[in-house]
Amino acid sequence: MSIARHKIFNDPVYGFISVPKGLLLQLIDHPYFQRLRRIRQTGLAHYVYPGALHTRFHHALGALHLMQQAIEVLRSKGVEITEAEAEAVCCAILLHDIGHGPYSHALEHAIIDLHHEELSVWFMEALNQEFGGRLELAIAIFSNRYHKPFLHQLVSGQLDMDRMDYLNRDSFFTGVSEGVIGYDRIIKMLAVHDGELVVEEKGIYSIEKFLIARRLMYWQVYLHKTNVAAEQMLTCALHRARALSLMGVKVEAPAALRWFLELSAEEVPAREILLRRFAQLDDTDVGAALKEWAGSPDPVLQRFSSGLLDRRLYRLEWSTEPFDPAYRAKMRDKAVAVLGPAFPEEYLLLEGKESNQAYQESKEPIRILFKDGRVCTIGACSDVPLYTQLVSKYFLAYPK
Repeated sequence: MSIARHKIFNDPVYGFISVPKGLLLQLIDHPYFQRLRRIRQTGLAHYVYPGALHTRFHHALGALHLMQQAIEVLRSKGVEITEAEAEAVCCAILLHDIGHGPYSHALEHAIIDLHHEELSVWFMEALNQEFGGRLELAIAIFSNRYHKPFLHQLVSGQLDMDRMDYLNRDSFFTGVSEGVIGYDRIIKMLAVHDGELVVEEKGIYSIEKFLIARRLMYWQVYLHKTNVAAEQMLTCALHRARALSLMGVKVEAPAALRWFLELSAEEVPAREILLRRFAQLDDTDVGAALKEWAGSPDPVLQRFSSGLLDRRLYRLEWSTEPFDPAYRAKMRDKAVAVLGPAFPEEYLLLEGKESNQAYQESKEPIRILFKDGRVCTIGACSDVPLYTQLVSKYFLAYPK
């Protein structure tokens, strides 16, 4: 009887995803990676799009699948990718989001002041020790320290397999058709020129669609006003809970979350301790805490927690200019009327700024390879506006 050399995952977006037995499957089975099943890919976007309940686990497997396709395409065009390099770049894309905290980007820096990519490297280094150095090459590719830059660009670039999957997957689960991209055609048009990742001339229109789709998905999903309002409320709840904890007030929370709430800014725990604690933290801890805090005697914690549980969210407005002080004062007075004069000033209005830049020409630009051997950036050869400018908007949120 033959023994299967692959494990099959049935993915709703791509169908069957085949993962070879060995290091990749061992990483998937590791508790660090299994934790991603409990981290939502789009944070709180399900408040707007009820189907957006997919996880970082889904996304990582999808990105791995696209990476396998990209390797096959590049090899068919004569690009030398050794078996060791193929396994390493697949490990790198599989683990690229392993450092995400609860609700993905929603609580970035709210629980711990570290970027998720830095934490991902920490996790990779810890796994590398555990697996006897078998992730050395993957870490070098992820950190852009390998002599074949196109491998890093496949993992982290402006046309990487990460973006290719999350646009396609998030569009699928939210139902926002504007995010649909021709990922299969783009991958088939990939090539390597002078060690850099390029797209063949025939793929230029697919790239234009990809960049426009990314811009639309940011404003329609990731920066949707209801999603941003919910994220701001969740961040405020965490900040308030931590402030109360550090003042000696007992704040009920699961042990995994309580450890971070009681960690003062002056304390710098060893990396091993921090990583072990962070690996125990996921969406379920924050969700359980919100249920406890909804009955808190503290009005701020109670208001934000119960509001998130029952979807009584702050109303959020966008503006291309900073809000007029007179209008802000008017909204503040309305907030006081709703929340009461004793409600802390800093939580009456939630304010900030968000930015969206679909494509950065100056940051490892997407290069188009023409039949005559010329290479130029997509910005130089596209005949449609690619919205390369940084667009920033100000927001003001207040209780309804």
